[in-house]
Amino acid sequence: MGVKLGKIKAAFLSGALALGAGTSASAEGMEFQTVTDLLHLVMSSDRTVYTRMIVNRLAVQEGVIKASEHFEDDKALVLPAQMFRFGSEMVAEETDAFSYSLLSLWPINKQNAPTTDMEKEGLEYIAANPGENFYGEEELGGTTYFTAVYPDVAVAEACWACHNDHKDSPKTDFEAGDVMGGVVIRIPMDS
Repeated sequence: MGVKLGKIKAAFLSGALALGAGTSASAEGMEFQTVTDLLHLVMSSDRTVYTRMIVNRLAVQEGVIKASEHFEDDKALVLPAQMFRFGSEMVAEETDAFSYSLLSLWPINKQNAPTTDMEKEGLEYIAANPGENFYGEEELGGTTYFTAVYPDVAVAEACWACHNDHKDSPKTDFEAGDVMGGVVIRIPMDS
């Protein structure tokens, strides 16, 4: 499901993205969808590496340390969803050129539920169409955003076991490869 959209300025990727600076570069740019696809590729890769190589290996396979939502009190590993949120919060402190979050139709933490119609529509779409992404436009607070929703799948036992066993989980039958939620990326289209 693709939406034909305008171009984003090249400055977005050549410094303004990371620094939040409003430098002007070429009038040519990249499609919003291309930018969100690239951002998601980095996010997804980092998230998968942390989940498989750190949390799953150390907490599930080797059992040398546990992962906990109360990681400070428990002296444990940060959960992959928390690590993702911490990164998102850090990015938000540096730039308003884009934002991202991890949401679910079945959130353990209710703050990770969809809050806009576009988020809900996107999460429902990716849940019903595994392997596909969702793209659209929405207006929030007077600003038009390109919004992309990408499937967040169970990549390791640490994912589905944690969700299936958690007392607050509204869904307890996740398996390997299941869509557990979605990564929502927004870019303001108004310059």
